[in-house]
Amino acid sequence: MEETNKMPLLGDSFPEMTVKTTHGTMKLPQDYKGKWFILFSHPGDFTPVCTTEFVAFAKKAEEFKALNTELIGLSVDQVFSHIKWVEWINDNMDVKIPFPVIADELGRVSTELGMLHQSKGTNTVRAVFVVDDQGKLRLMMYYPQEIGRSMDEVLRVVKALQTSDNNGVAMPENWPNNEQFKDQVIVPPAATEAEVEKRKKQAEDGECTCLDWWFCHKDL
Repeated sequence: MEETNKMPLLGDSFPEMTVKTTHGTMKLPQDYKGKWFILFSHPGDFTPVCTTEFVAFAKKAEEFKALNTELIGLSVDQVFSHIKWVEWINDNMDVKIPFPVIADELGRVSTELGMLHQSKGTNTVRAVFVVDDQGKLRLMMYYPQEIGRSMDEVLRVVKALQTSDNNGVAMPENWPNNEQFKDQVIVPPAATEAEVEKRKKQAEDGECTCLDWWFCHKDL
């Protein structure tokens, strides 16, 4: 039977791979052990939308580092092209790219992670993979080639995932700027009758606010 390639799913371990980058050979996810990392692909070097994204990621790099999160880019271009493009950004836009960029010349990584879409030719789509400090894939986002990403959104989801992990809560729409609940978080819904009574008691004691026993929210 022909062996088929299975894309990793949310919650899966990020596949082990050795990659060539502008910072030398790296092993993923081992080289980021104990850290979160964001692997993001771009369709091609020396393209306008991708350039704006790299500039934006570079300007946010320190904010990601403050969240114990590293950045690593990728496209199917050669490493020489990556190096020249990074130089061009530094020389012409006065922005230094501090993170490595994977040269996936044979498309092996892109294929394994589902970043090559038949309708888009041989270029990688704009994919974002958020991997936690245990090497688990926590979030995937795909954008078409013609639409640039929001780095604020990527930063937001990392903050949301880490806050959820650390506090056992969920986040409302556009947290921490939800229209109704602002930066409050959602208490996981009760799953048993005993938990329902516990949730009601918590609401009475002011530990949370409930619209109903299954919809409670609170400050962190």
